[in-house]
Amino acid sequence: MSLLTNVMDHSLDEGYAEAAARKKAAGASGLPKTLRAKLGLAAGLVLAALVVTVGAAQARVAAPVVAKERQELIDRIDKETSSADKLEGTVDKLRDDVSARQRAALRTSGGSGQADLVSMLSGATAVHGPGVKLIVNDAKEASTGGGDNPRETADFSDTGRVRDRDMQRVVNGLWAAGAEAVSVNGQRLTALSAIRAAGDAILVDNRPLVPPYTVLAVGDGQRLSTRFQNGADGLYLHALEDNYGIRATIAVESDLRLAAAPSVIVRTAQPRTEKGTS
Repeated sequence: MSLLTNVMDHSLDEGYAEAAARKKAAGASGLPKTLRAKLGLAAGLVLAALVVTVGAAQARVAAPVVAKERQELIDRIDKETSSADKLEGTVDKLRDDVSARQRAALRTSGGSGQADLVSMLSGATAVHGPGVKLIVNDAKEASTGGGDNPRETADFSDTGRVRDRDMQRVVNGLWAAGAEAVSVNGQRLTALSAIRAAGDAILVDNRPLVPPYTVLAVGDGQRLSTRFQNGADGLYLHALEDNYGIRATIAVESDLRLAAAPSVIVRTAQPRTEKGTS
């Protein structure tokens, strides 16, 4: 107890106390005493002030240049953005013009009825009618996983995310079940459409889609639904639901409306003309 009391009463070591007392008695201070030391201190202070002053002056001179360069960059971005918007509008107008010319050419070559049928089947014309609405979504706790490779045995993804190969099988299954027109998230599919992947995103005709994926298929609704669900691709989708938590719902609809494809451009195929017989 006496040791604790001593520590409390004498918190400062006696040696430190004696040194402080001697320093105070001698009138010592932190300032230099010799002329040379005082001149060195003054020179250091002047140099420090000079450095600060020069730095401030340089910053003041460079500020307008930096501001001007920043404004020029902003103006350039705004100009290029406006140019891109104009080009996008031009592309949309050209697509509409191409579609109109294609429809006119079909009517000229094959008659109005045949032209309308070909336009609907090719995706060049908006359609409506009965069919099925299939919604496919990622699992509730989907993750990106450690890689994008499917399982070797079942060709399934173990991340709970819908992949491009899954959508390919779904769409092909609907075509095989009797669908006459199909769209995915509003993107009308044609004979030239492609479903691909870029990272974790699914692309339809190079346009990225986000889940949930709404697939509309025009056809004989009840028959289309039954044939798809009982087919190999429908069973594949059910397996994804059971094993990996993929969510899917299908419903028969009385009237679905599918927009036309943005553009249907034929680059290689040529119409076949039948020679008359005498």
